[in-house]
Amino acid sequence: MPQEILRRVLSVPVYDVAEETPFEQAPLLSQRLENSVWLKREDLQPVFSFKLRGAYNKLVNLTQAQKEAGVIAASAGNHAQGVALAANRMGIQATIVMPRTTPPIKVNGVRRLGGNVVLAGDTYDEAAAHARQMAEDNGYTFIHPYDDMDVIAGQGTIALEMLRQKGDGVDVVFIPVGGGGLIAGVAAVFKQVRPQVRIVGVEPEDAACLTEALQAGRRVQLDQVGLFADGVAVAQVGEIPFRIAKQCVDEMVTVNTDEICAAIKDIFEDTRAIAEPAGALAVAGLKKWVESRPVKGQTLAAIVSGANMNFDRLRHISERTEIGEKKEAIFAVTIDERPGSFKRFCELLGPRRMITEFNYRYADPHQAVVFVGVRTEQGEVEKREIMDRLQTHDYPVVDMSDNELAKLHLRHMVGGHAQGVENEVVYRFEFPERPGALLQFLSHMSDEWNISLFHYRNHGAAYGRVLVGVQVPPEQRQDFEMYLESLGYPFVNEQDNPGYRLFLQPTL
Repeated sequence: MPQEILRRVLSVPVYDVAEETPFEQAPLLSQRLENSVWLKREDLQPVFSFKLRGAYNKLVNLTQAQKEAGVIAASAGNHAQGVALAANRMGIQATIVMPRTTPPIKVNGVRRLGGNVVLAGDTYDEAAAHARQMAEDNGYTFIHPYDDMDVIAGQGTIALEMLRQKGDGVDVVFIPVGGGGLIAGVAAVFKQVRPQVRIVGVEPEDAACLTEALQAGRRVQLDQVGLFADGVAVAQVGEIPFRIAKQCVDEMVTVNTDEICAAIKDIFEDTRAIAEPAGALAVAGLKKWVESRPVKGQTLAAIVSGANMNFDRLRHISERTEIGEKKEAIFAVTIDERPGSFKRFCELLGPRRMITEFNYRYADPHQAVVFVGVRTEQGEVEKREIMDRLQTHDYPVVDMSDNELAKLHLRHMVGGHAQGVENEVVYRFEFPERPGALLQFLSHMSDEWNISLFHYRNHGAAYGRVLVGVQVPPEQRQDFEMYLESLGYPFVNEQDNPGYRLFLQPTL
């Protein structure tokens, strides 16, 4: 199958609509990582994403009858715009089914490119099901975003460009993975032409469908998929990409949200361009790969796959970047509840350490638990030094730097421990950003279940991060869990989270 992909790639006419994008060195990243880092700038395509390549190649290979009947695709962003532009250039009618949660900027972008937009469902899977039904009803050809040989071959043209632009000088290529179309096309070409080049796929920790599949030896369906890097939020890798990946992918790396945010900043500092989370995924993986092994002096390449970023998301990304770079640590610290305690705490940290955040509310006459952020220029080493210093001086301290509840909610909340709230259970959710999402959550709740805590903050994405506390009698906990499962919203039980226990748990 890799041989067939290469054969198709060599005859793909993508430059009728796509650009040959720059393959440029990132000097700041190269200096910091002590390796030569190169970025393949697919964010500079006309639709700010590589997806145009595969979409156009698929449309070119349709029969005349298929072209006349029209095409349909399901997508919340990059694939939608790629199909819309390719179809517009070829004079083909294109219908794009997008989830109702899709931000207006992406919907309007598809319409400007000539696509007929249909809004259906709250998720990609629901939109895709609707698109397939419309294809059957109207005779449209469904354009799959990744599980298609022509689409994969279109994406593989990126590898030909990299080989032509950099020759045989690349040691490792890092590729973002969603459904697998991009890594299948690029890896198939490299392994046929330069088999010594190491291919590393990169996925978010909460959407690692190819990582799980390669470990299991078969495709798996993830129960939940994180939505931060929405361009790669796929629950199951494609069938064709998986077969190619088993032969051509050498290694997988997974990264967290903070590491992706830090990579967005790295790309900006070297290029002055803002990648979307999925677009920065490969750079995040490259950094993590280098940090985990003694690698110096190699040539490392990362595909910057897209830049379709909602401006509103930048505030959330900038908040998380410092932690992703290990430049900020956040702690829960117990200090005495008496005048001068905060001053003594700051003196203990030392005059050169900058406190980035300090949240506190009176709750107990003897002790106070404070939420504190501290700048850490030396990363993990300095964070450990701070914790050791505090513990040596009898300050109980809990590291919250990797605690999602703390980073998403606690640092934005005021209040404290409620009095007399019984049987509270706490969950963290991702709600679709659409009218009626909260009402759907509430509409089938038992009258015996009372909401005791609620925190929501918009991050400019297609979903909202929500923290909910509900009073549920112990004998009804199983019924409540079944109710949450029926909603279809991703959720995490935070009952045992130290952030909840230290800052929010009711005192009876």
